[in-house]
Amino acid sequence: MKLYDKLYDIAADKYGLVTAAEAKAAGASDKELSRLASEGRLERLGYGLYRIKHHVPGLLDPYAEAVALVGSEAYLFGESVMAMLQLTSTNPQRITVATAKRVRRKVPSWLRIVKRDGNDEITAYEGIPAQTVATAIASCKGFIMDDRLVEAAENARTQGLLTRDEEANLKDLLGVNGGQAKQ
Repeated sequence: MKLYDKLYDIAADKYGLVTAAEAKAAGASDKELSRLASEGRLERLGYGLYRIKHHVPGLLDPYAEAVALVGSEAYLFGESVMAMLQLTSTNPQRITVATAKRVRRKVPSWLRIVKRDGNDEITAYEGIPAQTVATAIASCKGFIMDDRLVEAAENARTQGLLTRDEEANLKDLLGVNGGQAKQ
């Protein structure tokens, strides 16, 4: 199997993304990665991150790319989780990614990094590491209008992303209806 085919297989389930570490594990050298990039078969997105040329972009690609650019322990945070899942109207100018690690590399201006202590509840939505919906909504209190957060909680409950208890707890936090969940 050719190197590009190996990289394609790695990237196929990851929004067209392949890290330099994954490429090296598949047998690629730095020189070969550089050659594939110069031939236009790989697009270098940032330090140690590439996208295969034949990837058809989707709506979630920017979120996957943002997390991958920050590093292996990164995850979507707050408003970006709600935006990705289309839970409420948001207008994020930047995608927010959290990590417990220090990030020294330069990242694009559309990406905002938040330093976290590692105590957030983390899951993955569509293969993208993210705060759970409940913790994402709670972390936005004071930054996004409460009615938008209530709407996000209700939509998340409808989509099966929150339990009744989680929705009720969020509504308690937001001071709405005494936290009574819809039946």
